Amino acid sequence: MPDTKVLSSNNVDEASSTANGEIHQSEVKIPERKWEEITINVPWGHVAGKWYGDRDKQPLLAFHGWQDNAGTFDRLIPLLPKTIPVLAIDFPGHGRSSPFPPGVQYHIFWDFVPLVRRIVKHFGWEKVKLLGHSLGGAVCFMYAASFPDDVSQYISIDLYGPSIRNLKKYAAMTGKCIDKALEYETLPESKLPCYSYDEMVSVAMDAYDGSIDRKSAEILMIRGMNEAPKNRSKDGYFFSRDLRLKVSILGLFSIEQVLAYAELIKCHVLNIKAVPGMKHEREEVYPMVIDAIRKNATVEYHEVPGTHHLHLTTPERIAGIISAFLLNPDAVNDSNSD
Repeated sequence: MPDTKVLSSNNVDEASSTANGEIHQSEVKIPERKWEEITINVPWGHVAGKWYGDRDKQPLLAFHGWQDNAGTFDRLIPLLPKTIPVLAIDFPGHGRSSPFPPGVQYHIFWDFVPLVRRIVKHFGWEKVKLLGHSLGGAVCFMYAASFPDDVSQYISIDLYGPSIRNLKKYAAMTGKCIDKALEYETLPESKLPCYSYDEMVSVAMDAYDGSIDRKSAEILMIRGMNEAPKNRSKDGYFFSRDLRLKVSILGLFSIEQVLAYAELIKCHVLNIKAVPGMKHEREEVYPMVIDAIRKNATVEYHEVPGTHHLHLTTPERIAGIISAFLLNPDAVNDSNSD
């Protein structure tokens, strides 16, 4: 296990502490930071995002978790240095980005790595800096492994890389997932569940199983829901995310694959593990992957009290860690230090 830097519960305000994953959101005032909605044309439509700060500087690219959206960073980004612009992206099928076209199956840990490459090439950026939560962190991991000379730093919040699951269990689910994806593909809009605003927020909170509070759910729903069309018999809202994401388990990784990719990473890595955070099927894999990354990269590792969405519910706990990592000039120049 790598050297561990732990932010203990004694270092955080008792009013914002967690116990067994329960959230007690702190009263830290989040400053305003201006941002601009952007869209990037792609072959299947467009990718949407929120650009904070100077449009003339290469930004930190930020990627959200599975079935979340760019709003997941709304409370964290304003706490980061204003000198660092940030572009938070909605993955395809999430938020305000176009879904993949009919007939295409989602493979969550594979699909979005080419998307990152598209964005980087679109703007002509070099030596990018990446930030990801959960699935977004796994995408950063894969991009840094696939293009090791093109990434200077990446930050992963509460995930080590692509999740290692029970392969026999998920192999047995393959047929059902394919059939479900085909069903979702042809599901008419009139069959989508329609909720009032309060119902929508409550459904979102229940789905996250204690990882977010009401305020966080309201933030995610800004980009995570659409108004029901006027021809619907009921006024209200439905989720904007693509239903096919619910059955995107095809193409999961083995531990051997993840470790092989981990050893290809050469940049500076910040990994923040929430405690208790997300429950992993194989907890022992987390330190194994961190150790594998350390073979050719420098890794800063922190354990911080909070839920899986601590960057959204209690962002002040990790904003300083992330800011120091991004601003540290050694993290750019000394690629072989430990």
